[in-house]
Amino acid sequence: MAQKQKDNDSTRQDSGVAVQESRPVVKEPPRFKVILLNDDFTPMDFVVEVLQHFFSMDRENATRVMLNVHTKGKGVCGVYTRDIAETKVAQVNRFAREHQHPLLCTMEEA
Repeated sequence: MAQKQKDNDSTRQDSGVAVQESRPVVKEPPRFKVILLNDDFTPMDFVVEVLQHFFSMDRENATRVMLNVHTKGKGVCGVYTRDIAETKVAQVNRFAREHQHPLLCTMEEA
């Protein structure tokens, strides 16, 4: 039995055919936009603070996004994988509630 296995192994080696294992195709994970929605009660300074703290924006970019939220009704804070987007949405919504602001953060597929 061991001899038969050895013969099969030597046959495979002697065939002269190189076999390359195929690599799995890695697909990029879906991306999600994290969006702030406008309301009539949350102060603009608070929105800028949220953008700086949770999305690492400088004051200029945070102000630009805040103005989009204010004038267009919503603003994109960033684009992330699902887990990170869900975490940021939860963190922002919790932070807003803790400070008694109705600011709402959502996510949608990019």
